[in-house]
Amino acid sequence: MIFLTLVVALYWRLDQRRRLYLLFATSLVFYGFWRWDFIPVMLASTVIDYVAAGRIQASKDEGRRKAWVAISLVGNLGLLCFFKYAYFILGNVNGIGAAFGFEEISLPWTIILPIGISFYTFQSISYTIDVYRGYTEARRDFVLFATYVTLFPQLVAGPILRSNEVMWQLETPRQFQATDLSAGLWLILSGLFLKVVVADNIAGLVDAGFLAPPETFSALDVWVLAFLFGFQIYFDFSAYSHIAIGSARLLGLRFPKNFDFPYFAASPREFWQRWHISLSSWIRDYLYLPLQGVRAGDRSVGGLRRTETHDLISGPRRTGSLILTWAIMGLWHGANWTFVVWGLWHAALVLLHRLWTAMVSSQGGAWRRVIGWTISLPLVMLGWIPFRAETLEDSWQMMRLTLDPSAYLNWHLIGGDYLWAVLPINIDPKAYLWCALIFLGHVFVWTVQCHVLPRATEGHWAVVVARGLYASVLAALVFIFLQPTHQFIYFQF
Repeated sequence: MIFLTLVVALYWRLDQRRRLYLLFATSLVFYGFWRWDFIPVMLASTVIDYVAAGRIQASKDEGRRKAWVAISLVGNLGLLCFFKYAYFILGNVNGIGAAFGFEEISLPWTIILPIGISFYTFQSISYTIDVYRGYTEARRDFVLFATYVTLFPQLVAGPILRSNEVMWQLETPRQFQATDLSAGLWLILSGLFLKVVVADNIAGLVDAGFLAPPETFSALDVWVLAFLFGFQIYFDFSAYSHIAIGSARLLGLRFPKNFDFPYFAASPREFWQRWHISLSSWIRDYLYLPLQGVRAGDRSVGGLRRTETHDLISGPRRTGSLILTWAIMGLWHGANWTFVVWGLWHAALVLLHRLWTAMVSSQGGAWRRVIGWTISLPLVMLGWIPFRAETLEDSWQMMRLTLDPSAYLNWHLIGGDYLWAVLPINIDPKAYLWCALIFLGHVFVWTVQCHVLPRATEGHWAVVVARGLYASVLAALVFIFLQPTHQFIYFQF
């Protein structure tokens, strides 16, 4: 918070060019708070795509242009695979080798996963591909491009931004506006509340649950843990996105939203239009649609939304590309087969939804959405089991219980009282009162802003007072619940 305050204060006292240098330098400092010795890895990815994009734009030979795209992909994905998947690949090779009597292979060094590498490599790659596709021009200004890649508000865990969404903002002189300051602070405070008060209090229950042996669970225990982790990861990751987007807003930069109430989705496809939108849209535009030969867009919006051209494609190629895409999507999240299973689970849900929509009329309105949500939400939540479980065996044991009718007769979770595990009643009861007041306050502010007053009167004294009171309660709760917190879940990806 001290770092952010100093950067914002200095940023608005400089001209546009010096602001760019400030953001680039402070972004490297910010990354250095973790490990200084891994900054060259991030800069290597940046230099590869800076050079590749320039060569692509300068060349008229299609073969050379494709060669530079290949260099970008091999360079960036090579770094990603080495740091993130070396142990995973080696473990599988040793497993296969052991079956044939070969000795185990070990690495002579220890590999540390650089924080944020999955995010900044994808962001850097998208720039090179967009230059190749003609969606954007290669920038000669290295500092501009490097700032886009390393921009500290979203460097560690996204959102994954496209060059056309950010670079023009970095190039254009920004004027300080009080609305940006208030909106940014509000987003940061909301993110802190979601992380410290909500996600971290759910985390203890989730951690205790998944440490218990799966054979001690009932089917109800599995469902409870699935929903608890589903809410934990949503509040945790959306909290980071709130803080990232809010921090950028303090600098006059506007990022697209990364979450759009995904658990209100009425279908698996709609869920991925609302969840981690910047990643799902990246996967759509740079993997899924290209596998089908479909021209993709250049905006990180809409998630896995259909396109008009995409609707014309059917058959094995479409299904195969979906399955492959989701397997890669799962593996992107972690070097473990459990993540691949999670990805294939969502591929299966999307395929089943396609079959269902092909057989059932699209009429139904609100009732159709209610039924779709009632079916989709539990299936999406159940998919979090392999995402969180340590092994494939644990995942299978837990998910298998949900199909066993007799497993629903047990009302014990982790060998203790069921309600004790579900409700964290060891927390001060006053906390529940505060949370109820927060909910009522949110409803009140929303009602005043959207229904009592016109939208044009954003600065009306009633809205200012309501938000001020609401923010003071949020801030108080953040300090009350502040403790040695869990790291953000997506830091490990």
